[in-house]
Amino acid sequence: MADETGEEPRDGVFTGLGIGSAVLGAVAVIAAVLATMIWIGHRSDVDERSYRTSVLQAAAEWTSVLINMNSGTVTQSMQKLHDGTVGQLNANFETAVEPFSQVVQKLQSQTAGQVESVAIESLHHAREGDAGISPAPPPELAAVASRTDTVIVVATSISQNAGAQPLTVHWTLRLGISDVDGELLVSSLETIR
Repeated sequence: MADETGEEPRDGVFTGLGIGSAVLGAVAVIAAVLATMIWIGHRSDVDERSYRTSVLQAAAEWTSVLINMNSGTVTQSMQKLHDGTVGQLNANFETAVEPFSQVVQKLQSQTAGQVESVAIESLHHAREGDAGISPAPPPELAAVASRTDTVIVVATSISQNAGAQPLTVHWTLRLGISDVDGELLVSSLETIR
């Protein structure tokens, strides 16, 4: 039966305009979801870079105290270094760092040093299903540290010993930097030759 315009009525539920509106609505929803996912990924990357920068800064600051230890400041330097450690390094601090202070005291040296470079060697905050990320922190730190990053620090110091020629010392250290309740502490120290 023809309507007033002379055309036969359509039996379909959707018109061309309705289908087009539905497609545009679906595209808008997909675009909004995609934009949200990109934004979340971006924020996560920015937060990670900021955290890594803090890790590198903590490693550089701790190393700076170590390489600038002088005979007049050895006690304060050792206390500051000890306060910046956690885990096995903290428990065995005297054994691990005492040789440095003994040399400074014995030689009555005045040292000036600077950190030349720092770099993150590996990341230790793997979650189930993460690929390509190093294993979790050592078991003794798992209870206190949410994450441990391994940092390589390269530094140079010049020591002036009483009555001797200046001595240039090149340092290459591997430090474990652990996040303990938001505070970045050194959890391991290794001298690389």
